[in-house]
Amino acid sequence: MVSGKIRKRAEKLRNEIHYHDYKYYVENNPQISDYQYDELMKELKELEERYSSLKIPTSPTQRVGGAPVEGFPTVEHRVTMLSLDNTYSEEEIREFERRLHRELPGEEFEYVVEPKIDGVSFCLIYEDGFLVRGSTRGDGRRGDEITVNLKTIRTIPLILREKVLGRIEVRGEVYMIRSGFLRVNKKREKDGENLFANPRNAAAGSLKLLDPGLVRQRPLDNFIYVWVESTEARMPPTHLETLKMLKKWGFKVSPHLKLARSINEVIEYCNEWVEKKEGLDYDVDGMVIKVNSLDQQRRLGSTTKSPRWAIAYKFPAKQATTKIRDILVGVGRTGALTPVAVLDPTPLAGTTITRATLHNEDEIRRKDIRIGDTVIIEKGGDIIPQVIKVLESKRGGVEKEFFMPTRCPVCGAKVVRLPDEAVARCIGSSCPAQLKERIAHYARRQAMDIEGLGDKLIDHLVDKKLILDIADIYELDLSTLSGLERMGEKSSENLLAQIEKSKSQSLSRLIFALGIRYVGIRGARILAGNFPSLEDLSKASEERLQAIPEIGPRTAESVKLFFQEERNKKLLQRLREYGLRMKEEREEKRKTPLVGKSFVFTGSLEHYSRDQAKDLVERLGAGATGSVSKRVDYVVVGKDAGSKYEKARKLGLRILTEQQFLKMIQSFSAEY
Repeated sequence: MVSGKIRKRAEKLRNEIHYHDYKYYVENNPQISDYQYDELMKELKELEERYSSLKIPTSPTQRVGGAPVEGFPTVEHRVTMLSLDNTYSEEEIREFERRLHRELPGEEFEYVVEPKIDGVSFCLIYEDGFLVRGSTRGDGRRGDEITVNLKTIRTIPLILREKVLGRIEVRGEVYMIRSGFLRVNKKREKDGENLFANPRNAAAGSLKLLDPGLVRQRPLDNFIYVWVESTEARMPPTHLETLKMLKKWGFKVSPHLKLARSINEVIEYCNEWVEKKEGLDYDVDGMVIKVNSLDQQRRLGSTTKSPRWAIAYKFPAKQATTKIRDILVGVGRTGALTPVAVLDPTPLAGTTITRATLHNEDEIRRKDIRIGDTVIIEKGGDIIPQVIKVLESKRGGVEKEFFMPTRCPVCGAKVVRLPDEAVARCIGSSCPAQLKERIAHYARRQAMDIEGLGDKLIDHLVDKKLILDIADIYELDLSTLSGLERMGEKSSENLLAQIEKSKSQSLSRLIFALGIRYVGIRGARILAGNFPSLEDLSKASEERLQAIPEIGPRTAESVKLFFQEERNKKLLQRLREYGLRMKEEREEKRKTPLVGKSFVFTGSLEHYSRDQAKDLVERLGAGATGSVSKRVDYVVVGKDAGSKYEKARKLGLRILTEQQFLKMIQSFSAEY
């Protein structure tokens, strides 16, 4: 009979572990150390083993953990991607060997030991030596298909160096090098963006980017650590030999592998790396210990969560105690407000720590962090420390509770936090902390299309206080521009012509250019199609906005808040005075055979940009999307068309060359 108290404890443990699974795997934002997480899981396992009625299908002990993130196609893993059981002491490593002898009595074991990379697990599938798919671990059974992003990592071979017939699957770890991580964070700090907490967090965030061009700019690398299966190629008899073969085929394999013929050698090598790891340019949070014989691995098998033939030995985390002297709020270039703890200078893992990110107001409330608190900070392989715990026993009654400001600390505009978001944001369109990014967005090709107004020139104009908000673009003159570095008279004249031309851009482009949160190119076109002028849009209620198909409550609230802000009203009035087009001449919607049809454009078009092609079909009542599916009616193929063309061909969709597309458009335009 299980008491109510024990049932409540088990339920509380399950809820806590589910919460931390979400923070770690989905948000890539861990809130507790690995050791603390393992202690929670260990306690729950013990309760479920003692009282079998507590073991329910939804318990975190019954699954691998995590969930695929949104934004990429989901794929099934043919072989489940399991996680490793963790150990924290020599005795636990010895217990691992004792378990092996209980499973396979009378047998001897060799081990392969290597540093455990603190990165992001992934798998690669090759067919006849060609990379065909790469995916994340996800929940172990299903992950996200991120082939295009993994292809940007140069150490991942697109073609194997030797002919390998059939299908093979390998798995590894993507990581960001430490020196590169520091460069990335330095740039993010300069741009006013939130800093990544650590290299693992940065690597995970990079792989989730939808633009592979941005992924390519991140200093990512990888190690392959296991050959999972093969349809044709014959696997060698040992794990070490498989890694040697993978290296021969062109995969990057850890150079720090050790074959240990006894558990004493394993422990000696693990201890050797406690200090040695600091000399690496990537984060290592422990050592992985695997049985070398593949035959023994197969006979040992696995549990639902972990292989029985491998464990991870985790290095002790680096912690220190310090005091929070103040909590400051920084404003990123997207308007996000981030609280940062100012600490008493504290030595930790070779550096002096003076600040720690507190992420957002919810985290401050959950941990009950106050100004004046004595706290434990942890580095544990991280570059940026985290506040792990408040030492409430050290409180003297003078600590102050922190509240997020209601006005932007930089520009004084209103700060809002939408119901489904953890981050508070400044909505001022002229906020200096956001200004450079807002101007760059305003000038982009899909917005006001001001050619010549690039990042370096924007930096000059803002740094010299020649532009204080978007409207100041229209104050620029020839003498001001030609006096700037690298700006001659001719280039200045060209830029001024582009600025003048932008005044006649469409209403939808202006709406998009204003940078209203959640309003993308498609959303701007929808809004412009439903409101004849910017003034009409500014007066629309949330209910009216939500009544429009594809405009949800989050977008509606964001639009309403933008037009309510006084600084934004003044900006729009100035733009109106400069003569920008704020009304759209209504054209009667033409009922063409393309109404309701869906197009995808892939490859480079000769006669139109992608945006112009999308405009063409939308004027004829059709829509344009970025992904190929059975619901797409036409796929227009330009030069160097890639995977979308192949997918369209396999699905049997109607494929048009650019010439066929032009002929269709000209025919309908003339007729309708």
